[in-house]
Amino acid sequence: MALQCGIVGLPNVGKSTLFNCLSNAKAQSANFPFCTIEPNVGVITVPDDRLTKLVEMCNPKSVVPATVEIVDIAGLVKGASKGEGLGNKFLANIRETDAIIHVLRCFDDDNITHVDGSVDPVRDKEIIDFELQIKDLETVESRMAKTLKMAQAGDKAAKMQYEVLRQIKEALEKGLPARSVSFESVDEQRFARELFLLTSKPVLYVCNVDDAAAAEGNAYVEAVREAIKNEGAGLLIVAARTESEIAELDTWEERQEFLAEIGLEESGVARLIRAAYALLDLQTYFTAGPDEVRAWTFRRGSKAPRCAGIIHTDFEKGFIRAEVIKYDDYVNLGGETAVREAGKMAVEGKEYVVCDGDIMHFRFNV
Repeated sequence: MALQCGIVGLPNVGKSTLFNCLSNAKAQSANFPFCTIEPNVGVITVPDDRLTKLVEMCNPKSVVPATVEIVDIAGLVKGASKGEGLGNKFLANIRETDAIIHVLRCFDDDNITHVDGSVDPVRDKEIIDFELQIKDLETVESRMAKTLKMAQAGDKAAKMQYEVLRQIKEALEKGLPARSVSFESVDEQRFARELFLLTSKPVLYVCNVDDAAAAEGNAYVEAVREAIKNEGAGLLIVAARTESEIAELDTWEERQEFLAEIGLEESGVARLIRAAYALLDLQTYFTAGPDEVRAWTFRRGSKAPRCAGIIHTDFEKGFIRAEVIKYDDYVNLGGETAVREAGKMAVEGKEYVVCDGDIMHFRFNV
């Protein structure tokens, strides 16, 4: 499931440092690999203690973790919507991603020059917001012009579309993202989604702080938190410089010792990967046995046949039923055989909505 998060930010905010930490396999896992599709795209394993526990219990021949794709998008400058800097290429790269990780500089350091001369993460956020909103406004106004004549002629679908566009335009003109506008009907929601607007994408703001603020944050972080309170966006605090030091350590044990010394239970990179996975609205189900323990990625709310099709299209076409074991039952009772004997394995049909952490067996006939 090739869904991508794009990392964006102004120059010198720590965006590339974070991407390089993500790109280092040692940074997030003791056992699982990282690979690069292109120089700026990384397929990164998602840390999951449940997978580790299943591996301990099954001792399988192979292990396949869940992954998420992260794209390092070149730094934006003012005027991108008018072609300044990388301009349209930057905006096109964002359009191709499914969610945005927006890195903001929330630390003072006289040795690192800020592109605008001073540290102000809210201002930095608004610079990128403005460029994305201007581009979306162009898209919406163009669609409105095409839709208006049909709406005036009495076309019901065109009337609905025009009203959706009008509401989004109103939000954009107020400096709000398209995702801040909600619609009640399924048709309205579908049309809004199919506009593929830049500001409709889910966003996670990553506040890059110094070492001292890694655990609690600082005044810059609080300013960002206040600025995004009505956006429906997430916020994560990460110290990129600390993460780069963690990434240089050779073993998982050394990294855990380093984290303990600075008062953290896990690395910011691990938290960021999991947050990116959640930002894409992804969840995980497992298949577990002596041959392989594998984490399978699915979209939240997917039903059993759709999830079966992730393994193979034949599984979805010929779906009969799903045998489902809850992760806690699997662990607490000591494995599949014990779960079956205890009558804890459920048999589910086509309408079953798969839950995060389910251990699945699919029965099918083609």
